[in-house]
Amino acid sequence: MDSARKRRRRAGAYHGALHDGHVSLVRLAKRRAVKVVVSIFVNPTQFAPTEDFGSYPRTWKADVARLAAEKVDLIWNPDVKTMYPAGYATKILTEGPATAGLEDRFRPHFFAGVATVVGKLFTQCGRTSPCSAKKDFQQLRMVTQMARDLDLGVRVIGAPTVRERDGLAMSSRNVYLSPEQRRAAPGLYRAMKETAKRLRGGDDLEAAMAGGAELITAAGFALDYFEARHAQTLAPLQSIKDGPVRLLVAAKIGNTRLIDNVAV
Repeated sequence: MDSARKRRRRAGAYHGALHDGHVSLVRLAKRRAVKVVVSIFVNPTQFAPTEDFGSYPRTWKADVARLAAEKVDLIWNPDVKTMYPAGYATKILTEGPATAGLEDRFRPHFFAGVATVVGKLFTQCGRTSPCSAKKDFQQLRMVTQMARDLDLGVRVIGAPTVRERDGLAMSSRNVYLSPEQRRAAPGLYRAMKETAKRLRGGDDLEAAMAGGAELITAAGFALDYFEARHAQTLAPLQSIKDGPVRLLVAAKIGNTRLIDNVAV
């Protein structure tokens, strides 16, 4: 093993309530480096007052047991006062992918909170290369852009979305789903796959997206957005020829809001 690889570290930053998707990122990090750091911090600055900060799943003992089983080198679990001490007055404000009119349209507070806490975690954990799941695709693009623009000395690694056997993207918020909602939830992914198939087959973009939206609402979801965007810039598209193309969705089933995306 060369000396450059020996110095290399990988990091992941999670809210906690770890599931197999998080563990897959830890394993990816272990394959690429000899030191793995995992931070667990439920970040209040990315939750609006009406969102679920207080009730967000917190499973510290179970999370530590999972990470110990994976033999991570360090778990960083700061408290709010450590991250935001008295007098704290700084935010990182991002544009580009963070202002694409997707999550930012419905959660305008979100990316400033994410960018600030991720920037702090990068500096606290040293020169690491973080692994991030593609499920949070706009966030992945935003963090990648921020790391490059601010010369943070890290390379963000995007990992495939990990799914349940029926296609539902793994998420800590899936625990909120009732049994009936859980049975219906995979319809979100199925609708996206069907739309992507139609687009690859040459269907009109507007017609295919409208058909996909109908499938999503028929599965019991209330749509926030379902959009075809450029996979790098997240800019709107007039045709899939303007791609590469990513389909991105956010929708509620009951009180639970799910996000997902697929490549075309």
